[in-house]
Amino acid sequence: MIVPISVGGSTDVMARLISQKLTEQLGVNVLVENKPGAGTIIGTEQLSKSPPDGYTLMTVAMEFSIQPSLQKVPYDPIKDFAFITQLTTGQYFFSCHPSIPINTIKDFINLAKSKPRVITFASSGNGSANHLAGLLFQSLTKTQLNHIPYKGAGPAGIALISGEIDFMFSNVSSAITHIRANKIRAIASTGEKRTLVMPQIPTISESGVKEFILTGFTLVLAPAATPRDIITKINHEIYLSLQSNSLKEKLNSLGLEAVGSSPEITTKFIANEIQKWAPVIRSAGLKVD
Repeated sequence: MIVPISVGGSTDVMARLISQKLTEQLGVNVLVENKPGAGTIIGTEQLSKSPPDGYTLMTVAMEFSIQPSLQKVPYDPIKDFAFITQLTTGQYFFSCHPSIPINTIKDFINLAKSKPRVITFASSGNGSANHLAGLLFQSLTKTQLNHIPYKGAGPAGIALISGEIDFMFSNVSSAITHIRANKIRAIASTGEKRTLVMPQIPTISESGVKEFILTGFTLVLAPAATPRDIITKINHEIYLSLQSNSLKEKLNSLGLEAVGSSPEITTKFIANEIQKWAPVIRSAGLKVD
């Protein structure tokens, strides 16, 4: 199971959870291999060139759908892959270090406008979902922020906790433990509705930036020419995994919802996501640093 980000991010967490379940169900070791770099492109290109025999899979998140609009990628995001299933859906927290003197999105916007290009925000790399979120937030709020890319969500989260940077868009699943421990502060969530795991936290949309809605997802995919019977088998096994009470409870605790869609629905979903983000990225003038 290739993970095109470093250890510690939400995509990595989900890949390890589903790989463990598949190991138990199939009776074979499903090993997770992190291949971070170039905004997930290195790992994704590796999968596109892997043998289509069902022995190499990949777990991806929102970055997969935004990279083709941010830069030229060495693969076709639809034709070079077989989409097996959508694992989860979830959202992000606008989170800051506790030392930052803000409690609301309005507070933050006022602070950022008083210090153009001074307030720093971390991302898990150029072209990552939280990078795009920061750029979109700047565009909608007319603020000027200082982007600091890290080599994965794990290192970025550590930088936020240590106070090395001021804020970031943290995946709910990877941030929730640190928020509960008061190591970081959640100001708002990015979904259309409040996340069930912390319903007391308002959304960015209801906090005044109405156009800002960002939800994440995780998918499992294989190389394009993988035989249909193999795709069907893996889809079925993952569906069974997602139905288990133990995994459902774990996902709920991380603010994630299980999906378990068919290959056809998953393919349509990711094609729509790519099409959805392309005009947004162009109109906002978003580019990889």
